[in-house]
Amino acid sequence: MAALFLSLCVCLALALSNAAPAHHDVMMKDAPELHDAKPDRCKGIEFDAITPDEKGNTFFFKGDHLWKGFSGSAELSSSIFKELDDYHDLGHVDAAFRMHQQDDASVHDHVYFFLDDKVFSFYNYTLEKGYPVEIQKEFPGIPSHLDAAVECPKGECMTDSVLFFKGNETYTYDIKTETVKKKMWTHLPNCTSAFRWLEHYYCFHGHNFTRFHPISGEVTGTYPKDARRYFMKCDGGFGHGGGARRLRCSDVKLHAVTTDDKGKSYAFHDEMYLRLDTHRDGSHHFNISKSWKEISGGVDAVFSYGDKMYIIQGGQVYIYKSAVHYTLIEGYPKPLKEELGIDGPVDAAFLCPNQHTVFIIQGQKMCEVDLAATPRVVKKEMPIPFPKIDAGFCDADGVKVFIGPEYYSYASPMILAMSRIRPQPQKISPEKFACED
Repeated sequence: MAALFLSLCVCLALALSNAAPAHHDVMMKDAPELHDAKPDRCKGIEFDAITPDEKGNTFFFKGDHLWKGFSGSAELSSSIFKELDDYHDLGHVDAAFRMHQQDDASVHDHVYFFLDDKVFSFYNYTLEKGYPVEIQKEFPGIPSHLDAAVECPKGECMTDSVLFFKGNETYTYDIKTETVKKKMWTHLPNCTSAFRWLEHYYCFHGHNFTRFHPISGEVTGTYPKDARRYFMKCDGGFGHGGGARRLRCSDVKLHAVTTDDKGKSYAFHDEMYLRLDTHRDGSHHFNISKSWKEISGGVDAVFSYGDKMYIIQGGQVYIYKSAVHYTLIEGYPKPLKEELGIDGPVDAAFLCPNQHTVFIIQGQKMCEVDLAATPRVVKKEMPIPFPKIDAGFCDADGVKVFIGPEYYSYASPMILAMSRIRPQPQKISPEKFACED
């Protein structure tokens, strides 16, 4: 009897050893570096999922660990998203995305996690009531065991959508109609994670990434690129954004500030620009030529009028059509005198909302130019109470003129021109301009 029992135990052990490994075991086999207590993404890691949260923090997932932001060490995923382990023996998150703005306020900014055939919805790091549910129930037509997912708002996709990836198959899920279009993007690497960042789309594979178009999957430019050079801070020649260090707020000197007709706000300084309206994606500096490829070096002034952005550099003006990305209008740049009836260079230019008069500042003089007139000429000149300013901006709150790391606020351009006493200066803040205090 003892021999029979021993024989049965041996058979059972052999059967178990030949069985398919569990989710967590497969992950550990494919990623042996995770045997360490804390994985190091600077050594080169293939991420399982990447997603921002509702506060603009970006999370990078690998195995049962995550990184919060572009720097810092790994920590257990369950230390922040606690309920994940309550419902699953967490090996790794298959995919994740943050829901972009929707008409249904109840799903604004929710973060969705996909594990095997289940989906979890979190808000403020707390699992929403009723979750997890089966993927098919929440997203009909979307398969289980996904590789990646990313949100795609209307204007960047045809409709408010989510892109799901499995192998070389891409599923475009229409949020409103709950319909799915399946595509085969065989030219794109198999994405183990996907990320939408500042209106660009990135497929991560190995320790590299490839940027792609969310509708066609088209890849333009030289890819793949090493993620460590762009999406994290690492030593040894790597670095987030090329390793550029943020300026101290006391060293900031803006050259232009503007908001286009799509609500995108920009601050320009030296050869760099910063998006001011993308706090949900973090604050980051880029070379001006990244978005306006015909511009080399810094700019003197920038303003927006209708669906166009005017960039003034020296005695020339470049006019770009604003859309998802900027396109230089044929025939430009042109001489500033020909376009606006004024000789360059200029110190600043701004346009107030729903107006067609641009105010151009040169030294202690502010000129008015009617953009609706033909030809465009200076129709009025007024003195201002500053010998020289760096940048000017006008919005619903009034006019701001920037001088070094400070700015002065006025209720209107006319009050700026009539004022003989300067208001109390205000400091450029880290929250607004992504500088260091």
